[in-house]
Amino acid sequence: MRNAVVESVVFGVVLALLLFGSAGTLAWPMAWALMAVFALFSIAGFALLPVELIVERSRLPADARPVDLLISGLAMLLLMPVTAVVSGLDVRWQWSPALPAAVRGAALAMFTLGYAVSLWAAWANPFFSAVVRIQRERGHRVITRGPYAFVRHPGYAGPILAHVCLPLALGSLWGLLPALAGCACLVLRIGFEERMLRTELAGYPEYAQRVRWRLLPYVW
Repeated sequence: MRNAVVESVVFGVVLALLLFGSAGTLAWPMAWALMAVFALFSIAGFALLPVELIVERSRLPADARPVDLLISGLAMLLLMPVTAVVSGLDVRWQWSPALPAAVRGAALAMFTLGYAVSLWAAWANPFFSAVVRIQRERGHRVITRGPYAFVRHPGYAGPILAHVCLPLALGSLWGLLPALAGCACLVLRIGFEERMLRTELAGYPEYAQRVRWRLLPYVW
């Protein structure tokens, strides 16, 4: 648990350094708003999620698969550090046209909604690991409650929505490039996870027949 708290604090500090360092200024209200949203969800996660899940998400299991670590690592790199730096440089050098305050505000709201969906998925799923694996030691089973009653991968749907909106909230169109590339990595990871779940997790093929949609009902 202590490691998870330390990781959360370090993440917040590094994100702030990347954002404000690349922008060259602290006078960036939307970046401060973004930091506040991240802090809010960190606190909510520690308050709402079971300790066992927090510990599971803060460690690297021995059975982690190299392909998964490669895909997830690349996604994380693109979605956070690269998007933050590109967006900050965009603000500093004004590469993008000024986005209306209403667009930036709506994007921040959608970013918040995306992470709310992700937190809902983590609350509903006690096996919401950061690593794609079958958690046999924890009695891994198919989860069908909460958002899993509507889509099979709400833990990806939420962050994809959030990170597409993140650069727009920061006022950067150029930041969309690494954000979309990172989201593409998450979609690739869904394919990898689906193959593993269908072959290794009892009941998942039947669940996939009942809940047809991966990310968005009636779309995909």
